[in-house]
Amino acid sequence: MKVVADLQIHSRFARAVSPQMVVPVISEWAAKKGIDLVATGDWTHPLWYRELRTNLEEAGEGIYKVKDAPEEGAKFLLSTEVSSIYSQGGRVRKVHTLIFAPNFETVEKINKQLIQRGANLLSDGRPIVGLSAKQVAEIALGVNSKCLIIPAHAWTPHFSLYGSVSGFDSIKECFEELSPNIYAIETGLSSDPAMNWRIEDLENRRIVSFSDAHSPQKLGREATVFELSELSYGAIRGAITGQGEDKISYTIEFYPEEGKYHYTGHRNCKVVYSPNETRKMGTTCPVCGRPLTVGVMSRVEHLAGSEVETKSEVDSFGVRWVKDSKGKRPPYVMLVPLLEILSEALSSGVGSQRVMGVYDQLISLQGSEFKVLLQTPIEEIERVFGARVAEAISKVRSGDISIEPGYDGVFGKVKIWKESEISEEVTPIDQGTLF
Repeated sequence: MKVVADLQIHSRFARAVSPQMVVPVISEWAAKKGIDLVATGDWTHPLWYRELRTNLEEAGEGIYKVKDAPEEGAKFLLSTEVSSIYSQGGRVRKVHTLIFAPNFETVEKINKQLIQRGANLLSDGRPIVGLSAKQVAEIALGVNSKCLIIPAHAWTPHFSLYGSVSGFDSIKECFEELSPNIYAIETGLSSDPAMNWRIEDLENRRIVSFSDAHSPQKLGREATVFELSELSYGAIRGAITGQGEDKISYTIEFYPEEGKYHYTGHRNCKVVYSPNETRKMGTTCPVCGRPLTVGVMSRVEHLAGSEVETKSEVDSFGVRWVKDSKGKRPPYVMLVPLLEILSEALSSGVGSQRVMGVYDQLISLQGSEFKVLLQTPIEEIERVFGARVAEAISKVRSGDISIEPGYDGVFGKVKIWKESEISEEVTPIDQGTLF
């Protein structure tokens, strides 16, 4: 069975997160998006942990559902994210780590050990701890060897495994003897699988993508689609570890240029460099003389062992799939979230009544956002919603869009219609207004 999974989100108890990130709303929006399995997020937080225990019931081995909800509704997997800030090798390190647990008993034991090690779990849904990423992994795996440890948004400059500011050059450097237990990394919004395929360190590890959603509408902006023998924690774990018959089928990606750290730059001085420009100009701001934030593209090139050959194939719905030419890796597709597509097509704000009305009609007719973006015939969309909405979705499917890359915390700007195609009523989507 195919299972669409978004296994990195945050609850209302995490900083800068919508108060709407509660179990019933997360479940409702997961269904709208077409997500079969969604993360609980933040089970380290005592109040959120209590809400999870109150609202969820077991629906299979390590899989949970909303109490009294229909069996076909979205399911939940127990996951959390921990922020480690510590010193190693003469540098301050900041690494965010995802922990997946098979049951609430494991969660409770891990939380107790974190508290015993000085963690203030009430401070934030994504707690900041003085423990190293390796120590966090030791605690989780020591409690239950079935736990999964995955470095989150692995390329973000400031808070990630490979981050240019505070990360490491390899998984082994970070996790030392525990590195064989790191079976996968999460791409983050500013990188795509092909960028990660270039890294020798990741040659035998899985590449997964999740949304890191801070609001219900952002669920599924990245996701991983599994091919499973059954929906269970063990099957998900087997697919991520590469053990057994279960596997990753493909991933759904944000265009990495949209990510807020794709290029090198300094937002205060409006300096933006591509990797080629970074090599020529260096990493010092020519305006203020301070260090530039090295973007994900430049960081990948610094650590990459070689180029990787990819190929594109367009399916019968006009969707462009990116594949590893050697066939060793799962393919992926790059999409723009439907609300953002409709915003530009209808020349109206993402949260406007007009855009939300069309969005809800599309979902009601087709079943889910992913069904609209990937599998609904364009002719059918045009017949009901008009040529402009149909053309916008078609252009996103084929990759016929333009993006001004993000840098130093500034999200990229997406234009579905290029300058030569834009009429007076069309305006570009500015990612900075959406988060």
